[in-house]
Amino acid sequence: MMNLSKKIDFAVIIGVKNANPNGDPLNGNRPRTSYDGIGEISDVCLKRKIRNRLMNKGHSIFVQSDDNKLDDAKSLKERYVKTLGDNVEPEIACKTWIDVRAFGQLFAFSAPKGKKSKKDAGAESDSGSTDGVSVPIRGPVSLHSAFSIVPVNITSIQITKSVNSENTDSGKKSSDTMGMKHRVDEGVYVFYGSMNPQLAEKTGFSYEDAMAIKEVLITLFENDASSARPDGSIRVLKVIWWEHSSKEGNYSSAKVHGSLKVKKDGSYDLSPLEGLKPEEIDGF
Repeated sequence: MMNLSKKIDFAVIIGVKNANPNGDPLNGNRPRTSYDGIGEISDVCLKRKIRNRLMNKGHSIFVQSDDNKLDDAKSLKERYVKTLGDNVEPEIACKTWIDVRAFGQLFAFSAPKGKKSKKDAGAESDSGSTDGVSVPIRGPVSLHSAFSIVPVNITSIQITKSVNSENTDSGKKSSDTMGMKHRVDEGVYVFYGSMNPQLAEKTGFSYEDAMAIKEVLITLFENDASSARPDGSIRVLKVIWWEHSSKEGNYSSAKVHGSLKVKKDGSYDLSPLEGLKPEEIDGF
């Protein structure tokens, strides 16, 4: 595979209508917002969707969600051990899983009982286990959280389930049949990202890997329907892709990202940057 020999920046413009793009579990699963009402989709949520789309395309993914996985592993450690054995080898892990060589990973596993860790070959604890290992890998692909262009309006409705979750003495509706459902009425969000060639050299992240991520960014919310996000309620409007001419880049990522000004209706303006031509790609 061809090495990533030049810096890449990108931006993704997202349209939301009557959907909850990213619920906050600490706030009744209401859509995430800042204190001034700006809608937010966390970078963790966006990486999850990128991983899911890459997995749909046949790429091997290490961090799989419980509701969308291709094996029977009950933990990351179990997946690692079943695939590569007990010893954590960063180079082999990067070759095996595209999300590890793209986003990086912290392999923080307890050592098997009776074995000493690489970190400390000292005495075992009272339980017979050892400290284990903690091996960080820094990935070349970084993502910002997505933020709405203007404050979003959130509608909350009360809902009821048709049946009780458990039996009740009276046979009447129990309290757990009541609930709330929240949605963003309408909004335009944008997030930015970068790909660093220097870090790509260390993980083996290639130009082909970059193109694979570029492809799934266009279809980021396809095959992602749920009761909170019905089909068609969230879509990618545009992907802006900048490929620099060198590893260091023609400009800083901050300047490149700042050249894009998105409007509340999803349209945008791009300020020209000499020697750096953006590719504008329609969403799926």
